[in-house]
Amino acid sequence: MLEMHTGVAVREALTLAMEQDERIFIAGEGVGVSIHDSPLMPTYGLLQKFGPRRVKDTPVSEAAIAGLAVGAANLGLLPVVEIMFFPFITLASDMLVNHAAKLRYLSGGKSSFPLTVRVKTGIGFQAGCQHCHPLEAWMAHIPGLKVVYASTPADAKGLLLSAIFDPDPVIVIEEMGLYWMKGDVPEGDVRVPLGKARLVKPGRDVTIVAYGSAVYTALQAAGQLEAEGISAEVIDLRSLVPLDKQAVLESVKKTGRFVTVHDANKFCGFGAELAAMVAEEAFDSLKAPVRRVAAPEAPVPFCPPQEKFYKPDAGKVNAAVKGIMK
Repeated sequence: MLEMHTGVAVREALTLAMEQDERIFIAGEGVGVSIHDSPLMPTYGLLQKFGPRRVKDTPVSEAAIAGLAVGAANLGLLPVVEIMFFPFITLASDMLVNHAAKLRYLSGGKSSFPLTVRVKTGIGFQAGCQHCHPLEAWMAHIPGLKVVYASTPADAKGLLLSAIFDPDPVIVIEEMGLYWMKGDVPEGDVRVPLGKARLVKPGRDVTIVAYGSAVYTALQAAGQLEAEGISAEVIDLRSLVPLDKQAVLESVKKTGRFVTVHDANKFCGFGAELAAMVAEEAFDSLKAPVRRVAAPEAPVPFCPPQEKFYKPDAGKVNAAVKGIMK
């Protein structure tokens, strides 16, 4: 094990993959120069290591970046492209949704489409709503796309390695606030399988499911609840598509209560899918209604106090759990 920041762990995965396979290249806005000129950022130094043939700075055009990835994958390469901010993936959605996601289906399963899209997200940077809008539920809604969302440096590396070598298009969501978080990371090509959730904390009274930094919100709430005699089980999904249904359902059948936590809007957020799944497949095990803790139905504010209020905190998770413990 090596201790490293998440941003460095992402770079470790990119480096290992590019050393293994000459077909892999990375492209995006500033991946080689300019804003990524920090040792803790994922693509720092890769232009010097692999050269301009495999590290491509692109024009400011997400549609062109996605088109480059789709065309390259179609020709047998393994592109890893970067979308700088999550809301800008809407500009790339035609290529990703209408082409990349559908080729396997259109070919009757005979063609694969290996491309990886790394996209940055996160609340708390006063970046404004046009640069900050969690859209993971949009991506998860598209048949043919896989979606992963790491919360630890080890998972950031392991999930990205799995994504790069997966035969299908994978959206890899990276939360910027976690780039500076340190943790133990396995050395070498150690991959985290797509579709395998992580039990973060066992418990007996309620199941709390989260992903990304919301995992730490859930853990903070679980610690507060533990002091009051409520034992919460916390699950980190890691992968939204494919979804580890078994891990969630087995936990709910054990605890009888279910709370979802994420930073995206509550209405039609990924928590709604989880709630519906539990209602359909574990209803008889529920002792109380399902609760969703998420952001309000509004764009992400720029003003720091409003932005802090917008992001769900441990107090809101705590209140949701207590509301179904009566």
